[in-house]
Amino acid sequence: MNNKSFDSKRIALGYAKRPWLHKQVIEQLLRDCGLSSDHKFNNGLDVGCGAGLSTKALRLICHRVTGTDIADAMVEVCTELYGEDKAYDFYVAKAEETLAPDNKYDIVTAAGCINWVDEKKFMANMSDVLEDGALIVIYDFGITDKMRGNTAYTDWYQNQYLAKFPKPPRKENKWTQEDLIDGFTMEKQTDYEMEYSFKLDEFVEFMLIQSNVNAKIEDGTLSPKEARSWMKESLLPIFGDEKKRLVFYGYSWYIRKFLRSDRIYKLKENAFTRWIF
Repeated sequence: MNNKSFDSKRIALGYAKRPWLHKQVIEQLLRDCGLSSDHKFNNGLDVGCGAGLSTKALRLICHRVTGTDIADAMVEVCTELYGEDKAYDFYVAKAEETLAPDNKYDIVTAAGCINWVDEKKFMANMSDVLEDGALIVIYDFGITDKMRGNTAYTDWYQNQYLAKFPKPPRKENKWTQEDLIDGFTMEKQTDYEMEYSFKLDEFVEFMLIQSNVNAKIEDGTLSPKEARSWMKESLLPIFGDEKKRLVFYGYSWYIRKFLRSDRIYKLKENAFTRWIF
């Protein structure tokens, strides 16, 4: 799907109301990296920041944060929501075109945007804007076909929802060390589940900004009103007037920029290997 689909105030405002599962991802980060709950990075960067929920989560472990997004509408909403807090800064930019800051970043998060970037250009840009030893955290999460204690939802998701709103094609390769450039190492990759409880109206509004649904709205197949009506009617027997616990999948990849001493050692090691062979 074209990234232009996300460059609208409707989508941006919808993103601002998404479940704040990003906080759980940050808690997962602290566990995966063996960091204390009160650990603070100095200067964080959130690329593909959307409406700022991922930037808000990064702020939990950073003294100051910068958020960037390719969509003007997203950055506009971020500025409206967080602009009065001097710990935040936002500007429009591609993930591969982050501007070099006065003080280089010691952590970068990229939430749900990595499928749209050029890996090599992104990593080359990160090499310029990160200090040695900095951490890149690439993560994403999404709704699954699971609802705790309710198999009817699984049937709805697989046989009704995906039939009406098929998943748009996109690049979904899992990065390996070979996708990185010299000077970086893939330290760890983890997969996990998260949960979030919704009432029917809350879940419908959430689903209306999913890429599957937005693709149909943007191409004129359905209006937001028609999509909302279909969701409510088909999900009412499943939700009723109760809150339901939905299961999300999540993954995080942790990439480290070498310390200068590590880089020098690796260069010497490579030279020694070439000399032997």
